[in-house]
Amino acid sequence: MRRRTFGRTAGTGVLVAVALTALVTGCGIRTTSVPVDAGAAPSRVPCSVSGQSPSATAAQGVPVRVFLVCGSQLEAVDRRTPLPEEKAGGNPVATATGLLAQLLAEPSDDERQAGFTTAVRGPLVVGGAHKGDPAGTLRLSRQPEDLTPVALSQIVCTFSASSAGAGEHTVLLGGPGPYAPKRYQCTTELKERPESTPPTTAPPATAGTTAVPDAPGTAPAG
Repeated sequence: MRRRTFGRTAGTGVLVAVALTALVTGCGIRTTSVPVDAGAAPSRVPCSVSGQSPSATAAQGVPVRVFLVCGSQLEAVDRRTPLPEEKAGGNPVATATGLLAQLLAEPSDDERQAGFTTAVRGPLVVGGAHKGDPAGTLRLSRQPEDLTPVALSQIVCTFSASSAGAGEHTVLLGGPGPYAPKRYQCTTELKERPESTPPTTAPPATAGTTAVPDAPGTAPAG
């Protein structure tokens, strides 16, 4: 009798083990000897460039910051521009010209390896305001709306973060035609989704001009 009881007990243990194995397998859990990381897969794009020492770059120009595309977002990159230092902060057009040249340039080898690209393509130049434009207006050789959204986002965020901007992360931009400039704003959302259209607000009224009534449905100039 004892032998039969032992046999039935052993058989029951085997059945329980088989049932547990089937239950675990049915839940989609597989045994493995390798630890499983349940977190998100790490990005292979670092979006970070190791900077050179100040002594190595001191003679290469004025430090500037431009926004390039990396991982479908805009990321700031520190560069050097040959713009003379005495013109870097006092001439918005000269500052914008130097920044635009940086955006038009192909990323360096280190930047490419870090995943950076640029959507800004030439021919494209920047100049000063037309007669009647608000102070601080910059005029591109192409209408801003004719640029790709990513390229325009790069320009807006780069210009607005410099002395060429109009303050509060904005820049007054227009094109070569008679159209009025717009105040473009660089927002966190725009940096995260540069393929979207940069938000705009009405530019400030020009001193000495008569205010024109807003068209129905438009926001008043602020």
